[in-house]
Amino acid sequence: MLFNFFLASRRNFLKYSLVTGLTCVSAISINAVARAQSNSSPKIVTTFLPIHLFTQAVVGDTGQVDILISPGTEVHDYQATPKDIQALAQADVLVENGLGIEEFLESLVANAGNSKLQQIDASEGITVIKEEEHEEEPQEETEHHHEGGNPHVWLDPVLAQQQVATIRDRLIAIDPTNSDSYRTNAGDYIQQLQQLDSEFKQKLAPVKGCNFITFHDAFPYLAQRYGLKQEAIVEIPEDSITPKDIQRVQQAAEQYQVKALLTEPGIEDKRIQQISSDLNLPLEAIDPLESGETDPQYYFQVMQGNLAALERACQ
Repeated sequence: MLFNFFLASRRNFLKYSLVTGLTCVSAISINAVARAQSNSSPKIVTTFLPIHLFTQAVVGDTGQVDILISPGTEVHDYQATPKDIQALAQADVLVENGLGIEEFLESLVANAGNSKLQQIDASEGITVIKEEEHEEEPQEETEHHHEGGNPHVWLDPVLAQQQVATIRDRLIAIDPTNSDSYRTNAGDYIQQLQQLDSEFKQKLAPVKGCNFITFHDAFPYLAQRYGLKQEAIVEIPEDSITPKDIQRVQQAAEQYQVKALLTEPGIEDKRIQQISSDLNLPLEAIDPLESGETDPQYYFQVMQGNLAALERACQ
């Protein structure tokens, strides 16, 4: 009798323990899923390099940020692929520079057919500079005009701060769960941009008023910010330079009494070098930051190089 009672009690204890254990496991599993859901971040796609750098800086380790245009490809050379359409179809957020530089974007978004996709225009609220008229510009297929004004706002460290802040605020509105992380990361990056701005001001103050000619209308915001002047944009075809092109550069240099010619990294045309020599003008390369590395610190690396190039050109 006593043995039967003990056996029944043991069975009931084991049954209770098993039910309790399963209940605890279920509770742990549910809590784990809830935590994973609460810590999840939206799937973010950016258009091209500078916007990717700024967005990645804001997001940090909170989530993954993909880039639409390969970091080694300039935005004007981009050709959409089915993979890009699929990426937008699966994305929650698309971050763009705006101001017409991503001319391909409207049709790409339409083809993706993602009604839930939220777009962030990083240049929202920025006062734009009208694009310059190019010197006796031939009608080339390589020309790029932007109806929204000059889009190269990311090259001004102050406007870059505004873009980062816009990305931060919109991401917080879309994903409030991770708002603290977005604020902290953006604050750190903006502080670095403020330091960069201070360095530009200090080092370019002695050469204020420096006039330069460029072959890419990418630097009016940078020049305006620090008292320089992008006097003329002489479009030269990428495939071949004619004597007429050379003459246009010479005429513009003499007309505006420029102190320097600014080209871009990777462009080493001997005829441009000859123009520089003939006119006794320094020739420096300044990077428009449309392609390169995806680490957010790459922005500062390039801009420090641009600052050094401007100092040399304008001294």
